[in-house]
Amino acid sequence: MKEKVDLKAHLKKHFGFDTFKGNQEDVIENVLRGKDTFVLMPTGGGKSLCYQLPALILPGTAIIISPLIALMKNQVDAMRNFSEDDGIAHFLNSSLTKAAIANVKEDMLAGKTKMLYVAPESLTKEDNIEFLKRVDISFYAVDEAHCISEWGHDFRPEYRRIRPIIEEIGSKPLIALTATATPKVQSDIQKSLGMAGSMVFKSSFNRPNLYYEVRSKKHATRQIIKILKDNTAKSVIIYCLSRKKVEELTQALIVNGIKARAYHAGMDASTRAANQDAFLMEETDVIVATIAFGMGIDKPDVRLVMHYDIPKSLEGYYQETGRAGRDGGEGKCITFYSYKDIQKLEKFMQGKPIAEQEIGRQLLFETVSYAESSICRRKILLHYFGEKYHPENCDTCDNCCNPKEQSEGKENVILMLKSILALKERFKADYMAAFLTGEDNSAIKSYEHDKHELFGAGKEKEGKYWNAVIRQLLVAGLLIKEIENYGILKVSDDGKEFLEKPRSFMITQEHDFESSDMDEDSGGGTAAVDPELFSMLRDLRKKIAKKKSLPPFVIFQDPSLEAMAIHYPITLEEMLNIPGVGSGKANRFGKEFVELIKNHVEQNEIERPVDMVVKSVANKSKNKIAIIQSIDRMIPLDDIASSRGIDMDELLSELESIVYSGTRVNIDYYIDQVMDDDRRDDIFMYFKEDAETDDISSALEELGEDEYPEENIRLVRVKFLSEVGN
Repeated sequence: MKEKVDLKAHLKKHFGFDTFKGNQEDVIENVLRGKDTFVLMPTGGGKSLCYQLPALILPGTAIIISPLIALMKNQVDAMRNFSEDDGIAHFLNSSLTKAAIANVKEDMLAGKTKMLYVAPESLTKEDNIEFLKRVDISFYAVDEAHCISEWGHDFRPEYRRIRPIIEEIGSKPLIALTATATPKVQSDIQKSLGMAGSMVFKSSFNRPNLYYEVRSKKHATRQIIKILKDNTAKSVIIYCLSRKKVEELTQALIVNGIKARAYHAGMDASTRAANQDAFLMEETDVIVATIAFGMGIDKPDVRLVMHYDIPKSLEGYYQETGRAGRDGGEGKCITFYSYKDIQKLEKFMQGKPIAEQEIGRQLLFETVSYAESSICRRKILLHYFGEKYHPENCDTCDNCCNPKEQSEGKENVILMLKSILALKERFKADYMAAFLTGEDNSAIKSYEHDKHELFGAGKEKEGKYWNAVIRQLLVAGLLIKEIENYGILKVSDDGKEFLEKPRSFMITQEHDFESSDMDEDSGGGTAAVDPELFSMLRDLRKKIAKKKSLPPFVIFQDPSLEAMAIHYPITLEEMLNIPGVGSGKANRFGKEFVELIKNHVEQNEIERPVDMVVKSVANKSKNKIAIIQSIDRMIPLDDIASSRGIDMDELLSELESIVYSGTRVNIDYYIDQVMDDDRRDDIFMYFKEDAETDDISSALEELGEDEYPEENIRLVRVKFLSEVGN
């Protein structure tokens, strides 16, 4: 448009705002001038307005290419609220009926529609291409443009076809928008959309109101429940990678009195939409979701975003955490991290094309670097997006609030920089770490670098340390990653200057999450056991065992007592959260134990971990229920095992778990088939009168392995525990 437009008047008229945010005004002016425009703007920065306002000002219809049906509907509804005519905005996708599509086309040809939202899949349909050729198009907008790049966190192959289709329909100015793009992804987007010469408008990726924290994934569900209890009535999104985990976690939250709903692609569309609306309308506080949730969902007051599972890339993480505090208010971002999750993600990549695996591994490497690093998280995130954060301390991340120890690393920095130059700047971080530690690996041998004078020069440190050095040198700008061959390390001009004039360089000690990793369901190690209580519980077990003429292990096993001495259950309901304690055991033996624990807690003024109040969802293991039902029908155990797709050893382990937690099973019908009465009675009497422990190896030693096979001993032990203990 040639004449000068009063943008603020249009902003006030259409949206009711008096001022633009950030560089919105400059972007809109560029679009109105008919120039290709690239917009990098973080979530909450007001990207949508950058194409909505010019679409309302310019003659014709703007075609907005968007990846999610939910996002389109959300934005179309929002636009219709700003206008008196519903025809002002439409979407065209697979969810519409033929009649609805006809209505959309009618409004467009009549010139009523200023914005048409279309999915890339719909854009490629021949009849839609032919129809759009008849429409007066003002410009094209590609939203969530990172989907174009294989290095982006949500790559969609159909996005690669956008440029050729635009050419076929009729070339017009193009605006590409994304909330997350590293320099590599930005370069990819511009190449793919044929807009290398476009004006680039990049807002700062810094979200100063967000607090970033990474925690060890030790009892993550319990930690989440405690956090939610401390943040009642706040809007919360919790992200999980699998649908199964979404369902499990939602159930656990509901059982603990938290208003939560699930959201994932496996649910039927109406339930999913109802759950999303319940969250938007504040009928529920918490949404537990896979990453499908939240793209473009305009809820400004999300106060907490938690990641039960670490995302596959830092871009994904940045976009998901960016849904917190979009109104500029409080926003906490808490992520639970275990290296085991990274290994699982690596496993999922197996079988994919090699190039895809390589990209996936590099993206995971960045995620691991972020999680395990002890330097300012804001610095790492902003560096990832090609932006420098200068303050030494941001005061709004766990690493800055609880700084880790530092040590002088000047000599090691020199060694790393020299090694990268000596190997002609052709390798990635893992290779350099392996080279310096002198690792005996095939890649190093193939380049004959095992013969290099610097090979193994840093072997007094672990590979983990050298990876930390690389991360910290990247953030400090002494190293850079080449954009074209992403991940290959180059020494920057600052790095070369450092080699000429070395100076002090402090290396921050990294987090060690591995030593604190623990499975969600484990009862806890002995480190936090209250030794006095543990001793008292053992004495009580001995007393009850003597009174009932039972071996102590029949009452409760040691791991169960240890868990009691960590978590201090003071009700029978809480006792059910202890591993190895089912309702049968709790009702039969639990009363005296919880009374003892309660007295101990009161007398010693012990502050119990709040997570012990967490109620667990009843164990509905289909395997266990099916096994018990089959035993009730007297099906031979070997047949049960084969029908469940497990071997006899696994079946016996399941049976042991069932009887240890207090459920009674009668397997006499099977024992009578596989052993004679005398042997059965010998084993039974051993456990009743001689055994000090239920240990199988002790039983084999005492009874004689040749005469009494291990399987027989385990079978009779199940019978013994079931009859005597339950």
